[in-house]
Amino acid sequence: MKKILLLFIAITFNNIHAQEIKTMTYFQNDTIKLDLDLYLPQKKTTEKIPLIIFAFGGGFSGGERTSEKEFGVFMAKNGYAVASISYSLYMKGKDFGCKGTLTEKIKAIQIGVSDMWQATSYLIENANKYNLDTSKIFISGISAGAEIGFHASFWDYKLMNLYKNNLPENFKYKGFIGGSGAIQDINLITKEKAIPMLLAHGNNDDTVPYAAGSHRSCPTNASGWLILFGSYAVYNHMNDLHKDIELITFCGGGHEFSGYLFHQGQQYVLDFVNDVSKGKKFESHIIIPSAKKNANSGKYLFCE
Repeated sequence: MKKILLLFIAITFNNIHAQEIKTMTYFQNDTIKLDLDLYLPQKKTTEKIPLIIFAFGGGFSGGERTSEKEFGVFMAKNGYAVASISYSLYMKGKDFGCKGTLTEKIKAIQIGVSDMWQATSYLIENANKYNLDTSKIFISGISAGAEIGFHASFWDYKLMNLYKNNLPENFKYKGFIGGSGAIQDINLITKEKAIPMLLAHGNNDDTVPYAAGSHRSCPTNASGWLILFGSYAVYNHMNDLHKDIELITFCGGGHEFSGYLFHQGQQYVLDFVNDVSKGKKFESHIIIPSAKKNANSGKYLFCE
């Protein structure tokens, strides 16, 4: 039994390290140095490799780019490159909750988004070196990372970018994969700017609203009150625009499901990027009951 266990551990370890992982600095100035880990398929091909850029969660105050290594390995084994990025943790040591300030919250997101844009431009500039397909760059993230993904996809790049404007003119991500994320202004998602999305969210999330609501469920008189539009609000908006969208709802679930797509739900991500890459059209809402009592069942009839 001990030999079998040791063999299993060895196989698991070797599988993780069988993929090609490169660590590189994508942005540096006088005050900060930011790295990314690039997971590349071990099997070499002459075809350009689609890329997924990933941002971890942690409330802009914590988290590590290495936290989703298994996701990077899984996608690389299936023919995709994954760039897991570090970004500025502006809220470290600060209050990102109800007692914080609105301007600081928005600044934290803007800095993270600007970092994401710099990572994207760096990877485009080095695409030939790593055989990356710059026409198929997906963006993804968990919680705060998903908020980065939403805003990087739809904010005005020239207006909101804090660093060098070096993305190609009219650049557009191929698709967005978000776990329990939200956007400040849903009207930023227009028919012209909309991109295919795969979203997952618990409908009882009191950290990032599932529909339209306040961040961290703060009252309107709180200094840190910030209205956000979560996955369900975006899903309905995308349906109104007749754009490709897939939503996974965890009925009764909270923010603990933010990492689902990058852990248990990796196959959903693979199917999504395959479908988008092939130009397939889709719209779906997958309902998954959670073990928690659903306090919002009356509000969302599909959860009853």
